[in-house]
Amino acid sequence: MFFVYILEATESKRYYIGQTEDLEARVKQHNEGRNLSTKAYIPWQLKWWKELESRSKAINVERKLKGIKKRVRLEKFVSENGFSGCGAVG
Repeated sequence: MFFVYILEATESKRYYIGQTEDLEARVKQHNEGRNLSTKAYIPWQLKWWKELESRSKAINVERKLKGIKKRVRLEKFVSENGFSGCGAVG
């Protein structure tokens, strides 16, 4: 199984969207500063995720999410498309 996930930086409230096969390990990598694009905004909190059956499906959903530029629209997409999450939408 593969996951599409959305992280939120606890201080700046920025979102980061990614996909992975091991969600727990990937979030840990982000918070250890092992990803250049997220290192400056540590710490990160897992906000939403969706489990998918293949990497190609995860990549397609990731691309769709990254194409949504407005925070409100992103949160609406998450709420309407069966994402699990730790954070309330809105």
